[in-house]
Amino acid sequence: MESERVEMFNLSSAQGPRFAEIATEMTERAKQLGPSPLNRCN
Repeated sequence: MESERVEMFNLSSAQGPRFAEIATEMTERAKQLGPSPLNRCN
């Protein structure tokens, strides 16, 4: 799996807005990368 698909973040519960930013960024990145190479059903 490419390193672009996996990332780890440590956030506190007080960082809700930052979590939302990260989730949005990761969603856009996943869309750009296309289907997972591990999903052989495609």
